Amino acid sequence: MDKNLVCGLHVVRMLLTRFPERILELYCLGTRDDKRMEEIQILARRQGLKLHNIGKREFDSWFPDMAHQGVGARVKGSILLAEPDLPTLVEQSEGDPFILALDGIQDPHNLGACLRTADAANVTAVIMPKDRSVGITPVVRKVASGATETVPIVQVTNLTRSLITLKELGLWVIGTAVDAKQSLYQTDLKGPVVMVLGAEGVGLRRLTADTCDLLVTLPMYGTVESLNVSVATGICLYEVLRQRKF
Repeated sequence: MDKNLVCGLHVVRMLLTRFPERILELYCLGTRDDKRMEEIQILARRQGLKLHNIGKREFDSWFPDMAHQGVGARVKGSILLAEPDLPTLVEQSEGDPFILALDGIQDPHNLGACLRTADAANVTAVIMPKDRSVGITPVVRKVASGATETVPIVQVTNLTRSLITLKELGLWVIGTAVDAKQSLYQTDLKGPVVMVLGAEGVGLRRLTADTCDLLVTLPMYGTVESLNVSVATGICLYEVLRQRKF
């Protein structure tokens, strides 16, 4: 797939409202006619951008095996965002910002699964370091089932500095650690929050952990010492979602 093509209502809406200067062309499925597409059309007109009607066969060939939702865009460079984009993402978040930070995930299957869950939980963005991380590989894209195109992904040079920036913007930074004294389920997660999870086996790096406002643990009642990072991510994100929605 062309790395400059992105798809999905969430990511296209994000681009139109926050980074319209990055859009070269907009595409929509000619047969789609509903309120969400109408919103995309209104936003496009405000930015002086034309929506090009494309057939389903062409959409499916551009975005194979992906839930493209009948809307896409061609962008300048990669869709990946950078640290300077964080204030805009936070400022224009719908409701309280909800960010996932991944500290050096090495396994592409784990990263893809984390991104897929992030999409399902409707996170504001996912942050990960450029170094000591697997990056967005074809395997990550496949496992993520389209989430690499629908979730804003911010690649940063210095994760600690980015977490400090988010704290200055009013977000509560919560990391996970097996030896933390407070349980995830004892923690108020309803405000602006960053959930920080570490790499397979080693967890958060010391400097990352020291930067967090709070460390929490997931209760373990069996014989294994820790959970797979993608499983832990799912538990943490859905606990945030549960507290906010229910």
